[in-house]
Amino acid sequence: MKSSWLIIGLIFASGAIVAVMILMYILPLDFSESSPVQPILFSHKLHAGVNGISCRYCHRHVTDSRLAGIPSVADCRSCHLYISAEAPQIKKLMDYWDKREPIPWVRVHTLPDHVYFPHMMHIRARIDCSTCHGQVAAMEQVTRTASLKMGWCLGCHRQHKASIDCWTCHI
Repeated sequence: MKSSWLIIGLIFASGAIVAVMILMYILPLDFSESSPVQPILFSHKLHAGVNGISCRYCHRHVTDSRLAGIPSVADCRSCHLYISAEAPQIKKLMDYWDKREPIPWVRVHTLPDHVYFPHMMHIRARIDCSTCHGQVAAMEQVTRTASLKMGWCLGCHRQHKASIDCWTCHI
């Protein structure tokens, strides 16, 4: 009788572990909003779309770093000293400059700490930014468009015949 309860318990525990692993594979990385409210309304549609500014102009480190980088207040200020200087959002930008504070942007795309995602390698492989980030040049406010879950990434790696070895992405 004890052994049958033990077997039932092990089956139940194994099922629970498998269910949790499947949910981790399928569900979003976090439950935060896919388009968080930012401290300054920044239109990628205006900057990257209408004005045709390349992603790499503001996200300078994308070709030589693991992280793409976010432009400094000084970078934004250098253009907006002359362009739309009186606009309310530009005045907010200048307030950050005057206070010598970075803009506290809220991340839209996040990965767990155990995942290694080098932007530079993907850029060198000629993977377009929109593959992971969507059509940002058409977005007023950036929204997460891809799940960035392991299954989604593996599908892309298989499609491009990239390594699916665990150590390629997990540190």
